[in-house]
Amino acid sequence: MKRPEGFDRTPPPPVAEPGEVETESAEPGEARSSRSKSKQPRASRVPPSRPAAPTPQPAFLDVPDTSADEARERARETRRAARRAAAERRAVERTEVRRFTRRTRHRRAGWITAGAIVVVLVGGVTLGVFSPLLSLQTISVQGTSRVDRGAVLTSLKGQVGKPLALIDFGAVKSDLSNFPLIESYVTETKPPHTLVIRITERQPIASVLVGKTYELVDPAGVIITTSTTQPADVPLVDVKGATLDGNVYRAAAEVLLSLPTSLRTTVKGVSASTADDVTLMLSTGEEVVWGSAEASTQKAELLTGLIKSHKATNPTQSVEYDVSAPDNGIIRTK
Repeated sequence: MKRPEGFDRTPPPPVAEPGEVETESAEPGEARSSRSKSKQPRASRVPPSRPAAPTPQPAFLDVPDTSADEARERARETRRAARRAAAERRAVERTEVRRFTRRTRHRRAGWITAGAIVVVLVGGVTLGVFSPLLSLQTISVQGTSRVDRGAVLTSLKGQVGKPLALIDFGAVKSDLSNFPLIESYVTETKPPHTLVIRITERQPIASVLVGKTYELVDPAGVIITTSTTQPADVPLVDVKGATLDGNVYRAAAEVLLSLPTSLRTTVKGVSASTADDVTLMLSTGEEVVWGSAEASTQKAELLTGLIKSHKATNPTQSVEYDVSAPDNGIIRTK
């Protein structure tokens, strides 16, 4: 039979009053039916002093939370990777753009270069042609001995003040043609202000007796100077009344020009009635039958050999050399 609730429960121990000490029987097995309560003074019941326990701190101050730092670091790495990927993508795009536009860029660079060259050329030509910075101020004449240098400078005075690119060389040629002793000339412009003219004068090759006057002439028959006495350094040419601009004098002059210098200085006179019977008189007394001016170089070599051979065998004998046939020289005794 179930008992009513509470019959078998042990009653709770009584609560001790302040200042009372609960005493229990030390003997085991004794019933706790009797308890004595006694009151003692409060001071005798104070427990001995103990050191104060440290105040417990919150757990989050002792253990650092690294999850937030790791998340931020991962976010930074992600952003850096994204930036690197974007930079690589842009580099690839630029490479592809350059590859597909290479021909266009080369064509554009070619046009730009050509345009720059044209601009530079036009600017240089404009500066050289129209700028007074490159105007002619000095004329230098070189190579004159018989030609009057002062007269040449006076004749070219009209070119002074012109830009070097606008010098009228046709007018220069016309002015210099007034000096018959000028055989040829070369001009050179030296920026910024100088024109150099190098003159080659006509060199006399023979003298011709006209009346009682000896005219000193060059190979073209141009009279260089006149004299009342025969010049000693050039041979006297007798063309039997022919003019100096004819074939007879031209043949005689060609023969003289073909001679080596060592042999030409020994020629005292030249005579010719036609262009095919030129004859030389040497200062040693010998004569040379030359014939026409054809093959004059071979004839000159043949004459040199004949003279050397004759001088080696009989140097005192007066002879006549015939070189009219350049492949068969003849020595005739006078």
